[in-house]
Amino acid sequence: MYDVIVVGARCAGSPTAMLLARAGYRVLLVDKARFPRDTLSTHYIHQPGVAAMGRWGVLDAVVATGAPPIDRIVHQVEDVRLEGCSWGVDGYRTAYAPRRHRLDPVLAEAAVAAGAEFRDGCQVDELLYDGDRVRGVVLRTAAGRFEERARLVVGADGMRSTVAALVGAPILLEGERRTCVYFSYWEDLPATFEVYARGRRLVGTVPTNDGRTLVGAYFPQAEFESIRGDAMAAYLENVRVTSPELHERLRSARRAERLYGTGDQRNFFRQAAGPGWVLVGDAGYHKDSIGNSGITDAFLQVQSLVDHIGEGLRDEAALTAALRGFAAERDERFTGTYHGTLRAAELRNPPERLALLRAIAGRQDLVDHYFATLSGVCEVDDFYTDELLDVLV
Repeated sequence: MYDVIVVGARCAGSPTAMLLARAGYRVLLVDKARFPRDTLSTHYIHQPGVAAMGRWGVLDAVVATGAPPIDRIVHQVEDVRLEGCSWGVDGYRTAYAPRRHRLDPVLAEAAVAAGAEFRDGCQVDELLYDGDRVRGVVLRTAAGRFEERARLVVGADGMRSTVAALVGAPILLEGERRTCVYFSYWEDLPATFEVYARGRRLVGTVPTNDGRTLVGAYFPQAEFESIRGDAMAAYLENVRVTSPELHERLRSARRAERLYGTGDQRNFFRQAAGPGWVLVGDAGYHKDSIGNSGITDAFLQVQSLVDHIGEGLRDEAALTAALRGFAAERDERFTGTYHGTLRAAELRNPPERLALLRAIAGRQDLVDHYFATLSGVCEVDDFYTDELLDVLV
């Protein structure tokens, strides 16, 4: 009998297993993939996520993978260009963007070091119940099927969560798909974290491991079927029209991997928890990748869940109250981020946004404050100070 079974061992599941194991609980961590294995990701970890890794004691291992520190942001919308850096959190001002086949094993190894048992190549087929309460899982591996029981099953298995499907977690809030994205990795490309938006196009660069830089190109979702037949041509043309200067840099760089892409960028909140189960990370709340905040949001959810559980996991009444508290905090904390991301995913640059960017462009303190809101370091409402409103007027 485990205290917790965590399904999914990536950036939501492994930290959950690690922190609960450190709290003295018996934890089983499973993932259907064999590690290490890459996955589609923007890789970027904003300052609140970096600070979380620092508190958890895993940041040094992530840095040791060779992911470069990112302490400069370029953000250009139409003809307005901002450069600066977000404020820091707990002394951490740099961001990082590790490849997932580097990051996820570091997190899983930290969970094992904390005392969690880890089984990869392990698929969840069914859930076990005691009345209406989830009490465990049926696992399938190359060696056969096994039953494992626990007081709590955590679904940290991504946007297409098996746990969410098996418990029938209702969708509480859902938006239509807004964008599709294609990206690849380039070598010999000088770049920092850069975002360029022009018309209904957006391009971004993210430096990552092994001297490679992710270059992503976003399109309206409605164009997915028309561009996927020659995605490479559409990708390069997007870069050319959106940022001619970046396109020129690509001419001297070398594409090191194939082109990846997806049109399945779902936007939803699922019910976060129920009797004996809870969803964290993309399993419970997913949004368009254009905001580059999925990993950071997962880390913040994990910390919230573990804080709410505290020492009460073995008391059913206390656990029920903890899961209810986590669900309420998740919805309150991330609903604004969700709606802001969906607005950005419309790929439109309205006059009021351009007016704001022009108003702050000459003030480095306001530029860095703006980046701090995009990174989740401070609330959007805190950005609109009386001084800024005077500037806008």
